[in-house]
Amino acid sequence: MQRTDTRMFNANRFKLGLFGMNCNGGLTMTKAPERWDQSWANNLRAARLAEAAGLEFLLPIGRWHGYRGETDTEGTTWETLTWATGLLAATEQISAFGTLHVSFANPVFAAKQMVTADHVGGGRFGINIVSGWNEGEFAMFGVELLEHDERYAYSEEWATIVKRIWSETEPFDFEGKYFKLKGVLGKPKPVGGSRPLLMSAGSSTAGRAFAARHADCLFMNIFDLDALPKDVASLRATAPDTKPGVYASGHIISRATKKQTRDFYDYIVHEQGDWEAAEHIVSIRISGGGRSIPAELVRKMTERHVSGIGTLPIIGDYDEVAAQFKRMSDAGLDGMAVGLVNYVDEFPILRDEILPRMERLGLRNPHKN
Repeated sequence: MQRTDTRMFNANRFKLGLFGMNCNGGLTMTKAPERWDQSWANNLRAARLAEAAGLEFLLPIGRWHGYRGETDTEGTTWETLTWATGLLAATEQISAFGTLHVSFANPVFAAKQMVTADHVGGGRFGINIVSGWNEGEFAMFGVELLEHDERYAYSEEWATIVKRIWSETEPFDFEGKYFKLKGVLGKPKPVGGSRPLLMSAGSSTAGRAFAARHADCLFMNIFDLDALPKDVASLRATAPDTKPGVYASGHIISRATKKQTRDFYDYIVHEQGDWEAAEHIVSIRISGGGRSIPAELVRKMTERHVSGIGTLPIIGDYDEVAAQFKRMSDAGLDGMAVGLVNYVDEFPILRDEILPRMERLGLRNPHKN
């Protein structure tokens, strides 16, 4: 199988993947007993459910510190390259990405790890390159957290080395600011004479410039659906020649009726939410400029982190959720990585209710196992 035969290259207008199931709690900071248990058995079951339903990909979160509180959401996680390799070995069609903080892994070693995963999956492996932002995680590794734009200069060298290892057949030297390497060579090469898909989620000027040079999939945050068409067009304009896919992250909370949805949302978020943990993560993200942020906006940010670690809330009955996906697709988005309160127990809602509605809206083709 060639890489272009994988689901990431299929004809579905709006692609879907599961996001964050390698972490305890997934994307939801809740104390409710329904919360996600990231056991390997549960990850394997969710991956197979996603594959059988026709979803395109699985995307993990690279996390080394949790968010405290009673739940310590994302404090217990699977390392993502070995996680992806294990799931690729246990599936046949769905793609799996790793998420890698490049400052924590030597590019020569990582290139070999990723090629191994790529061959295990027959070309279904992809890598989400992360420059990093969490100072506590950098301190945990004893690695200096560079100034923002310098992190992308480091990532530039890292990605350049990895791509050369994957493509060049003779040993090469590399002399950069951060890496000075001699006689670099890697075998085997990735599957099919190509390379794994590269994803990048940088939203700053430096981050977007890096993604434009290296990424096949650009990942963005959505804060305002009304502004999405303009935001997608702006992101695509950074890489007009390579025409990368544009994706976003979100979380689904849905029931058959509006009232049932609101009741379940209130239960998960307002009754059982781990607000202490959410306040902790928001304080990290707004540190340095938090005093200028209105209290009401901080409250909204905190609630969005309780329901889905800051990703786009896709809240509503089944028709409303499908309609939101249609709106995002019409705005130019190619797909979304989504979290569920529980990736196994909630999956039938996605499979049996939302996907058929997306098919009727022309967003996806009927899937046949």
